[in-house]
Amino acid sequence: MNNIFVYLEIEEGIVADVSQELLTKGRSLANQLGCKLEAIAAGATLGTVEQQVLPYGVDKLHLFGEERLSPYTTLPHTSILVKLFTEEKPQICLMGATIIGRDLGPRVSSALGSGLTADCTSLEIGDHEEKKAGKTYKDLLYQIRPAFGGNIVAWIVNPDHRPQMATVREGVMKKEIVDPYYKGEVIEHQVSDYVKEEDYVLTIIDRHIEKSKVNIKNSPIIISGGYGVGSKENFDLLYKLADVLGAEVGASRAAVDAGFVEHERQVGQTGVTVRPKVYIACGISGQIQHIAGMQESSIIISINNDPNAPINAIADYVITGEIERVIPKMIKHYKSNTK
Repeated sequence: MNNIFVYLEIEEGIVADVSQELLTKGRSLANQLGCKLEAIAAGATLGTVEQQVLPYGVDKLHLFGEERLSPYTTLPHTSILVKLFTEEKPQICLMGATIIGRDLGPRVSSALGSGLTADCTSLEIGDHEEKKAGKTYKDLLYQIRPAFGGNIVAWIVNPDHRPQMATVREGVMKKEIVDPYYKGEVIEHQVSDYVKEEDYVLTIIDRHIEKSKVNIKNSPIIISGGYGVGSKENFDLLYKLADVLGAEVGASRAAVDAGFVEHERQVGQTGVTVRPKVYIACGISGQIQHIAGMQESSIIISINNDPNAPINAIADYVITGEIERVIPKMIKHYKSNTK
């Protein structure tokens, strides 16, 4: 009762990174609240899910094994969560801000009459005072996300309805194993007790998944360009530097909108969230929308001809100069000083 639940996204028996990130955050929140962390897995291939998630500190794992639950469709998964939550009464439910989470989350929250905050970038526990009502609510989930196009950061609370639901973007939370031998309870549910036959009205006959050739999220070094790079041709300098550093090339939304680079390389609020060891920002002014997607980088290097660019305030190192002059020097120096 009143525990924290995380919905696990599973593809061919593999738990998604965003779900494991949420388990890490869920464990931390559960420790603060003095409650348990529970996880929900629904699908056809669940044989190794236990080994994949219990080490993240999961106290109870709910398994719903059924061939027709994979690949994901809306109705059966919604029925499972609505009935389970009606029985268990969780205080918090977390999902990934993915295609699945954005479909499933609103369905479940609507059915339960609870609130849902989408695309959160941070989650915290805190108190909230309603001055007009003269009430103080203890230990609420602060659901934090950029709002109004990223111009402000909103702190959203849901004092009266449960569960407090949030979807969280992939990459904004750290993924960390608590104990490789963590002992949690595993419950195998009878799916027919939760899902009606009419929920299987939709059948997926065939599907094709094309994996992205760009692997920005897992790259240890990212070289990102903004509108200040100036042109698609100048972006070639970033690719050359990336080649010698073994890095990936990213971009700000302004650079993508200008047609300098494809959208799958976009870093920021409406792109990918990354946390590399080194992030080199070239010609990027540093709007909050972009910073939200890379501020957790271990080392940030800013290359900009504007010494007062906002991104310089969070950079560990600042190089003031033109991209066309600085990047070739970096390439030459690295080549001459590397075996």
